[in-house]
Formats: sequence, C-alpha cells, structure tokens
Amino acid sequence: MITFPNCKINLGLSITGRFPDGYHRIETLIVPVPLSDILEIVPAIGIKGNFSVTGILINGNINDNLCYKAWKLLDDAFHIGAVDIHLHKIVPAGAGLGGGSSDAAFTLKMLNTLFSLGLDEKSLKEYASLLGMDCPFFISDEPALATGKGEILRKYEPNLKGFQITLVKPQIHVSTAEAYAGVIPADKQEPLEEILKEPIANWKQCLFNDFEASVFSRHPQIREIKEKLYDAGAIYASMSGSGSSVFGLFSKPAKAADKFPDCFVWEGSI
Repeated sequence: MITFPNCKINLGLSITGRFPDGYHRIETLIVPVPLSDILEIVPAIGIKGNFSVTGILINGNINDNLCYKAWKLLDDAFHIGAVDIHLHKIVPAGAGLGGGSSDAAFTLKMLNTLFSLGLDEKSLKEYASLLGMDCPFFISDEPALATGKGEILRKYEPNLKGFQITLVKPQIHVSTAEAYAGVIPADKQEPLEEILKEPIANWKQCLFNDFEASVFSRHPQIREIKEKLYDAGAIYASMSGSGSSVFGLFSKPAKAADKFPDCFVWEGSI
C-alpha cells in the first residue's frame, strides 16, 4: 500500500501564552500543500519488520522516527504485527513544513486501513496527538485554524483559489526548541480569523509569524529569502512554522527558482 504524505504551510502564527506543562499556546491557520513524500507499508513476511529510507537523508535512530513510533503505537494497542515500511523523503526536515508529522499521520491512516482497525477520524487524531502537535492536522488534511497547543482544529477555508506558491528551504536547520527560545508570548489585539478576512494584498501589513523576529536575527539568510520573494512579485511571503522554509504566494507562476541557487525550491498550486 502506497500513499503520499503532503506538507503544510502556516498563514500567520501567533504565540499567545504558555500552558503549565511548558507547551506554548498558539494560533495559526494551517494549509496543506501538495509537496509530498512517498510512503509504502506492507505486512512483513515473518516476525521482524524492516524500515528503510531513501531520498533526503534523515538523521537519528529508527526508534526516533515518527513512522516507526506510529506503527509501535498501534501495534501496542492492536497487536497488528510486524510491517515493512519504506519512506522516500522529498519534503525537507527542519523546515517548518510538518513533513515528519505528516509521515506519522499517514502511517496511522494506512495501518488503520491495512489492518481494518475501524478507527474513526476522532480516534486517529487522538493517537496522532501522542506523536506530536502537528500530527492531528494531517489526519483530516484540510485547511484548519489551530489553537491550544496546535491540536485544537477548526475547519477554515481561505480564499486561495488560483494562487501559486513558491517554497524555498535554505541549507539551514532551525530546531523547534531554537525557534521557541527567542519568542516572548503576547496576547493579540485582533483574532487571526479577522485578519484572514482582509484581502491577501493587505496581509503583508497585518499577518505575521511570531517566530520570524528571533529566527531572522540568528539567520539573516532566511530574511533575505523573504525579501527576494517579494522582489519576485509575491503578494504575500512568510516563514512557515518555526522555519527555516519561506513561502511566497503569487497570482501567477513565479518561476523564481533561479533566484535561490543554493536552496531547495518547489513551485506549484495550493
């Protein structure tokens, strides 16, 4: 069984407070983007499964991989047995695009189908929340306003029809811990949902990612990417999530890849 775990971008990202357990309170609109990994899962022959990765190199032990953790979660609950997992990585890591979270969520959905577990969307999201705050979004995989720690999702359809997107990922890895370390939570005067009602041409002045100030100060190259996207004609540009990727929204295909020779660049439609 093969599927294609896609990534996401964030339209606005406000850090509004902190919970007693240390997690931050956020507000953001998450939008799926059709840049995808390739994930294959089949029941293993024998009692021992296999996990393999091609494409972009992933660092770390297999036990730390979210696909493996997703399988372990359901195996512990339902004794589904060993599986062979092959992941072809296309979505860059450390990019704020949720690639690992998407892989985990799609693993849960595939295993649910493959082994006829009968888990509904709510149950799958509950399992996904045990793997990471971005993971529940990819269960339904539709635009949603995310609040709380990011796990409270409400469907919200932004008017992005006809817009093109250019994603740029420099050779810089920004960890979530690094990004949060430079942010001071603050309540916002205007709810994100109200800001999103503004014409997209106005978003440059009112729709912000709170991570940008601290990340840009440490990594000026990321700020330069955002500026170059505006120079190329972007109607709106922003860092996604905690970085380091930056995206630009265009009214027509930008064909801006040649402006970023040392970066990963993807261009397409939302």
